[in-house]
Amino acid sequence: MTTKENQKKVENFFKKMFMDDNDINEKSVVGFSSFIMMVVCFVVDIVTGAMGQQLHINEFIYDGFLWITLGAFGIASVDKYLTSKNKNENNSGSGEESL
Repeated sequence: MTTKENQKKVENFFKKMFMDDNDINEKSVVGFSSFIMMVVCFVVDIVTGAMGQQLHINEFIYDGFLWITLGAFGIASVDKYLTSKNKNENNSGSGEESL
């Protein structure tokens, strides 16, 4: 794959993500991005600690990423649960009406 093809795929992904009718869960994208930032901060902190230097990460910034991650994944999980519950209720309700 060339870099132009990769660039086109990324561009199409972002176009689809911001459309009203898409199959991309934006909450999961935000949650995953926030989780990656937390992991990067954690790894950089460990590496600089092993080199004998102190990396000062403000606690409120790390906590912000933590809350964004928990909130995004929590909302996505609740949304998935409620959506599947509503589908099950709709399917069982339509079967009773046909009797």
